[in-house]
Formats: sequence, C-alpha cells, structure tokens
Amino acid sequence: MKVYIVGLGLIGGSMALDIQRLYKNTKIIGIDSSESHLNEALSLGLIHQKGNLEDDLDGDFVILAVPVDVAIVLLPKILDKVSDNTIVFDVGSTKKPICKAVESHPKRNNFLATHPIAGTEFSGPKAAIENLFEDKVNIICEIEKTSYKKQEKALELFRSLNMRIRYMEPKSHDKHIAYVSHLSHISSFMLGKTVIEKEKDEKDIFDMAGSGFESTVRLAKSSPLMWTPIFKQNKKQIIKSLEEYIANLSCFKSFLESDDYEAIFNEMKNTNRIKEILK
Repeated sequence: MKVYIVGLGLIGGSMALDIQRLYKNTKIIGIDSSESHLNEALSLGLIHQKGNLEDDLDGDFVILAVPVDVAIVLLPKILDKVSDNTIVFDVGSTKKPICKAVESHPKRNNFLATHPIAGTEFSGPKAAIENLFEDKVNIICEIEKTSYKKQEKALELFRSLNMRIRYMEPKSHDKHIAYVSHLSHISSFMLGKTVIEKEKDEKDIFDMAGSGFESTVRLAKSSPLMWTPIFKQNKKQIIKSLEEYIANLSCFKSFLESDDYEAIFNEMKNTNRIKEILK
C-alpha cells in the first residue's frame, strides 16, 4: 500500500504509525510545509520518504491532516493530482466549509470528509502515538458523494484502526462539535487566561492548583495555529454555544449573589447525570 500524509502532526503522524503497524510493506510519503517536521518525521520513522504537492499523488490514500484553513486551499489542488483509484480524506474539526470547497470538483467522488474524534493537547511529529484511534468515533459526512469502491476502501482502513463510525450531515456535525469540542477548548483557554492574570498578583496560586485545575486547563496547551481557524470556520455555531454557556454561568453567579444554595445544589445534582452519559 502507498499512502501520502499531508501534515505530520499528532493526527497525521499517529495515522502513519498505525498504518505501518497494521499494513506491512506500506510506503508512507510525508508532505509538510515545515522542513524540520519532515526531517523529524523521517528520524522518528513516521514516514519513509519526503514528497511534495507538485508530484502526481498516485497512492491508495492521501490523508489531509493540516489546519482547517489550509485544508480548504489544498484539497482542490490535491484532487487535481490524484489518480482515479486514490481516496483522499481529511481529518478536520469542521466539515461544512471543506465539503463546500469541493462540491463541484470533477473528482469530488475521490474525497471522503471525516473527523476522527481523537487527539491530545500536543502537536508536531513528536506528539504522534500508536493506537490513538482505538475505539474512537470517526464522523463521516456526505458519504454518498464518494464513489462506493472508495468508500469501502476507506471504511476498511477505519475498521482496521478499530474506529467506531458515525454518519452525519456537515451542518449537524459542526453544530454538535461546537458544544462538545470547540466550546470546551474555549473554556479551557479562558480559564487558563483568568488564572494566569490572577497569578501576576498572587504568586502562590499555581502551588494550590490540583488535578481538577490541571485536567480542566489541559486543552489550553493546544496549538493556537490549529484552533484559531476552527473557531473562524465554525463561528456561527460557536457563538450560539457560547451564548448558552455564558447564560448558565451568569445564572450560577446570580444564585451565589442571592445566597440561593438550594438552587446551586439542584443545578449540580441535575448535571451529575453526565456521569451516566459519559461512562
């Protein structure tokens, strides 16, 4: 098997590791705008050789694992270069814009829009880990616009990675992911900002930070280069989720101000049911 991976960060690098582990004699060709990332990926054994987007992309797969704003620009150019049998899939956190970008492309049926719900707060080739996708959900959008044979080839790969497949329309994906991913990243960044600003005056504040704080701000370590374009592309849905989140925070604040601890207790008790949802 021959695989091109465009973007050698956490997701692209982890894909490279797992594909090599599962499919023997696979050749992985890496493409990245950063020469240091390419060299690092070679030294780590993520890829077998460097490539570039000027080449004919005649592999079995082209995996597009770059920030979502870059993906929109590169995807049409990549489809121009692929062979008839090549399947291209992206792994971005927004789906409506990228589907729109290639809706009229003559090789639209070579493309599959996907979003593996997997990752860590780390980035770059060194962040790549094996089994990142084990038992993770992979959301697929507009599968009917991908040719059947290419669908099956991609689904076989995802099954070999032991991923759970969900099908969703791009608009629904972007709406739901705004709540469960994009909003949580914003919350983490802003909590980190709030505490950092307070720490300027109270130097001991981080000495008191426990595991709860650490787990809550973990996502604030994520790459702004990756997340700013996501927030831009999904602006409408994120604003809706932020409005609801801010309303809930304001409500909690008003309960405190009025000493309504029964209401606070009930708010937390009602939210405790999340333990049953996220087992």
